[in-house]
This record gives sequence, C-alpha cells and structure tokens, in this order.
Amino acid sequence: MIQVEQIDEGKYKIRVEQKSTTFHTVNIEPEYEEKLTGGKATTEELLHKSFEFLLEREPNTSILRSFDLPVIARYFPEFEETLIKQIQG
Repeated sequence: MIQVEQIDEGKYKIRVEQKSTTFHTVNIEPEYEEKLTGGKATTEELLHKSFEFLLEREPNTSILRSFDLPVIARYFPEFEETLIKQIQG
C-alpha cells in the first residue's frame, strides 16, 4: 500500500506498507511534474505511480528515504519515458 501526503510546497511524505513499513520524503518541482504528467495527473497520482514503478524494481527498504523525484531517472533511465506513457498515453 502506498500513501502520499503533502507536507509542504513541493514536498511529500510517502508511506509504503509491505513486509516492512517505510517512510520517504520526496521533493518535486512544478516544471518536472508538468514534464511527466502534461497536466493529466495530480502530484499525488504522479508520486503514487512513481513508487509503483520503483516497487516493481526493488523492495521498499531499498528506496532512498529522501530524494528529489528526478533522481529516479539516474538509477532507472526508463523512468521518465515509462511515466509519460502511463500518464499522458
């Protein structure tokens, strides 16, 4: 289960419940959000899909505890293209 909660402007707390429950702080800039969603999804939906993407590739205990959303693409180069296709069609 993935829960997304805004804690400040551009800053979100993500709770991931699996065998272990983990908490993550993610920062996102409006320009990057627009690039990925094209305005077709909320920030919360984008972050939920981003964590689904990550969880398909690694356990929640391996996900960084705090990061800026573009960091995912450094580890998984297909991230941006995958999310754009999922959200924008």
